[in-house]
Amino acid sequence: MQSYRTGAVIALAAAAALVGLWATPAAPPESTQACSAPHEIVRFDAALPRTAGLLGEGRALKIVAFGSSSTAGTGASSPANAYPARLESELRLRLPNVEVVVLNRGIAGEDAKQMLARLDASVIAEKPDLVLWQVGTNAVLDDYKLSNEETLVRAGLDRLKATGADIILIDPQYAPKVIVKPEATRMVRLLETIGRQGRVGVFHRFAVMRHWYAALHMRFADFVAPDGLHMNDWSYRCTAKLLADAIVDAARPAAPISSAQRVARRPRA
Repeated sequence: MQSYRTGAVIALAAAAALVGLWATPAAPPESTQACSAPHEIVRFDAALPRTAGLLGEGRALKIVAFGSSSTAGTGASSPANAYPARLESELRLRLPNVEVVVLNRGIAGEDAKQMLARLDASVIAEKPDLVLWQVGTNAVLDDYKLSNEETLVRAGLDRLKATGADIILIDPQYAPKVIVKPEATRMVRLLETIGRQGRVGVFHRFAVMRHWYAALHMRFADFVAPDGLHMNDWSYRCTAKLLADAIVDAARPAAPISSAQRVARRPRA
């Protein structure tokens, strides 16, 4: 009997150790700051004709979120708190009569070259109506030549456009490990130029997060994970809300933005 009890105690101790090993650490307290950003920063310069047509007819909308760790959800407390999952929920709230699906096709650490290598399998094969392409951060962190990144992004846009899908580019995050890089603001400007010339929307994440820091006086710890690079639950959720508003907005007829509004988005040197 004693040996049985001893064995049971050992088994329970081992189970407890395993629970401790795999338990998810408690997430830090979330900021209580309301999610906001100026409309002139958030709205897209380009329309989303395919999305608008589908929503106008009440048809299903399939979105593929394509990118690296900011898409995969690094820094979030769970996959459900990554921006693609949040975006699906936000769009369903705004479009209760439309079936909306957002597929997460993010892989942490990838640069544009690696993304293009899986573009067909990860994105085009899904036959999306709208593609959100988050790109540029890893090129900045790894000190890649911007001219090479430009070539890759333009090539990717050409392939995506050939499918008839709407496209939105998402630029780098405004986070300590990004903004110390001299090429960070140049990458933001490059993606804005590519979007304007290619007539695709750009979600100005860099400007949005800079607004949180400079205008709302939020601490980086409020919207950036402890690693100083990735977003956290609050910023993923807020990004999803702002993106959902911008997507629904762009699917309606709207006047083009003014030159003055564009200036508000430009990164400061």
